[in-house]
Amino acid sequence: MNIRALAAQTLMPVILQRSSVTAPLNKNLGIAKPKDRPLLQELCFGVLRHYFELSCISEQLLSKALKPRDADISALVLLGLYQLKHMRTPDHAAISETVNAAKQLKKHWASKLLNGVLRNYLRQASELHESLENKPEYQTAHPLWLVKAFKKAWPDQWQDIVAANNQQGPLTLRVNHKNISSEAYLAQLEKQEITYQSCEHSPSGLTLTGSHEVPQLPGFQEGYFCVQDEAAQLSAKLLDLQTGMHVLDACCAPGGKTSHILEQDIDDLSVVAVELEAHRMTRVSENLARLKLNKSNCKLLVGDASKTDKWWDKTPFDRILLDAPCSATGVIRRHPDIKVLRRSSDMAQLSQLQAKLLRVLWPLLKPDGLLLYATCSVLPQENEQCVARFLEEVDDAVHIEIDATWGQTRPFGRQLLPQINGHDGFYYSLIRKKS
Repeated sequence: MNIRALAAQTLMPVILQRSSVTAPLNKNLGIAKPKDRPLLQELCFGVLRHYFELSCISEQLLSKALKPRDADISALVLLGLYQLKHMRTPDHAAISETVNAAKQLKKHWASKLLNGVLRNYLRQASELHESLENKPEYQTAHPLWLVKAFKKAWPDQWQDIVAANNQQGPLTLRVNHKNISSEAYLAQLEKQEITYQSCEHSPSGLTLTGSHEVPQLPGFQEGYFCVQDEAAQLSAKLLDLQTGMHVLDACCAPGGKTSHILEQDIDDLSVVAVELEAHRMTRVSENLARLKLNKSNCKLLVGDASKTDKWWDKTPFDRILLDAPCSATGVIRRHPDIKVLRRSSDMAQLSQLQAKLLRVLWPLLKPDGLLLYATCSVLPQENEQCVARFLEEVDDAVHIEIDATWGQTRPFGRQLLPQINGHDGFYYSLIRKKS
């Protein structure tokens, strides 16, 4: 199938606000020829990354909005504009391949429309830019509500956040020191002439330059590394794990933090990892198996972390890691469909869920135990404000200041903002239970 047609089918559920791009993209990557898979991913992620910018242009070029049943043609308009504006595809090839995609989708009527819209864009590009350059959605490639939220939270840094979100995130690995030392693994990369940069804040982290097929990297099958952003690699150290501790990883999928806990050189550590969705827990199990980690001291439980009576065996925990469900506004560059799917109205519901999880998991923690609250959000209402409310409500909770060189000190916890060619946006707050 024409790769643009496949991309249009992949994007349809997102455009119609029905689902994330992950499942349809994975399905269609399996359909595409291996040589076409990088292009399919680039087209889909590129359109989603620039969705609001491209939509502003398409609204100017279309005489009327297309109907929901023609969401595939809407996707082809955006795909054509993305190629013309952001890719090096020759103009004639971008237009002809996009028009041919409509024919493959059995919508021959759209061929003339697509040809006209895309050629009009080439003729009017400068004028369109001038007419739209003051429109925030066009200027930032973000929804207006999110631009306002960034400006309110980070008045001096919101433009840097937007710029980082509009770039592709780098490929960062965490070396599994259970199986290989960093020095030995770096030697393997150098032998294959794969260039990298060591992470500034994570001693086991390294960021590769260029693009790579992860399964083809040295040591993938041997479990020498895990793909994990540097910001997420900071959690294991913050937990201050000690011999014989009992640890809960709530909301654990896809298992990066669970595996990092198990990789620590600490005796008699026992871990309980909880995940709501069975298919996501399958991925956790597969990741632990590939990393060759001892699962005998790690219990994987499928269940709702907020319903502790369904899965907790009444053994209190020394440490709790709560990587709470959130808006994911710190990882937009890795999941650009967040821009399209997330709504400002989601924030109240997410804040309520985060508060509930803190409240119901707190009784599971031993006196003098630590709870590490984490999100991949950059919005204060999910982070420091959520922790502040919890500390006001709970008498035996004490905020512990994190002494670190990374991120920014907040009234409670530390905030990392996404960095171009660096780490994602992430938040951590450490809370101790009084003895």
